[in-house]
Amino acid sequence: MPTFIDQTGRRVTLDKTPQRIISLVPSQSELLWDIGLRNELIGITKFCIHPEEMFRSVERVGGTKKLDMVKIRSLKPDLIIGNVEENERTDIEQLQREFNVWMSDIYNLDDALEMMKEVGKLTGKEVETAVIIKKVQEFLPSVKDIFDKKQVLYFIWKDPFMFAGGNTFINDVLSHIGLSNAVGDKPRYPVLSEEKLKQLKVDYCFLSSEPYPFKQKHVEEIQKLLPQTKVIIADGEVFSWYGSRLLHLPEYLKKLKSQLS
Repeated sequence: MPTFIDQTGRRVTLDKTPQRIISLVPSQSELLWDIGLRNELIGITKFCIHPEEMFRSVERVGGTKKLDMVKIRSLKPDLIIGNVEENERTDIEQLQREFNVWMSDIYNLDDALEMMKEVGKLTGKEVETAVIIKKVQEFLPSVKDIFDKKQVLYFIWKDPFMFAGGNTFINDVLSHIGLSNAVGDKPRYPVLSEEKLKQLKVDYCFLSSEPYPFKQKHVEEIQKLLPQTKVIIADGEVFSWYGSRLLHLPEYLKKLKSQLS
């Protein structure tokens, strides 16, 4: 029986190619759909909104942080795919006692590409994932340092203001495209007061469209705090989804560059 090592170093042994897969992470659900596992994907979370056909047609098993264990058990999966950051440890440990669970643990673009490669092996879709990986690898050099080391704050939450800090996937994407994270030297998701915020000199503030649903009124609010800074709503899915959504990055960055100029 083939044995796979997940990104936490845990062994997962499967007796056959999985036919009943539950995905607990939006970006990985989209990847599974895009590599052709449309019949095998039997469970997703309520946040797995892309593509719409998948969201409409696949059974939901709760949220990423609040899983419906009864529903998961009723679906009898032969493989569950989750993520260390997005899912609660206690939920995952419970599922690992009952099912085959493969976990990703992603901090940068290399981790994302490795996750895709391993998911392809796990599911018998190595050819399909290789196509996506090749496309990502081909465009990454073209978007390297396109923002000339401008300083940015990437907001992910309000009340309190919380940011993507160092050692996060978002930070790695920002760094790759040439944006210097103003809180990149701080722990993963630092919180700053309005007073601390005013002390920072940054070129851009990106208010992520997720997980907090920032709107135009928040742009105006933060613009008042930082009048010399360009404040915009940023596509949180493009910056934080580490599966096949990465393919949207080049086109989005063209629009972003135009918006910031």
